[in-house]
Amino acid sequence: MKNKLNSLCDKITKESQERLIKDGLGCQCNLDNAVASCKNGKKCTKVDVGDSGKYMVVNETGEIFGIKAYGVIHKGHHYGTLDTIDAYNWGGYTARKITL
Repeated sequence: MKNKLNSLCDKITKESQERLIKDGLGCQCNLDNAVASCKNGKKCTKVDVGDSGKYMVVNETGEIFGIKAYGVIHKGHHYGTLDTIDAYNWGGYTARKITL
C-alpha cells in the first residue's frame, strides 16, 4: 500500500505542477507548494498538498475521499481507490474523472 500511496502523491504533484505551468502560474513558490505528501494514521492516511490537507485514504480499503476539515473524511467526495488513480486527473482544485 505504501507504494500505491507514493504513486498517488507523485501523480498529484506532477499533474498539479503541470497545470500551474500551463496556466502561467509556474513560479518556484507555487511549484514548491504543489508537492503532495502522505501522513499515516491508524484508520486513514492523510494526503497533504503543500501545507494543506486535500484527500484521505482509508487504510483498510484504499478508498480515496476529499476532506471536510483536516482529518475528517467527506464521504460525498469519493475519488475511487488507490487501484484506480489513473482514471482521474489530480491537477485541479479537486480530482476530476477522466472521460474518454
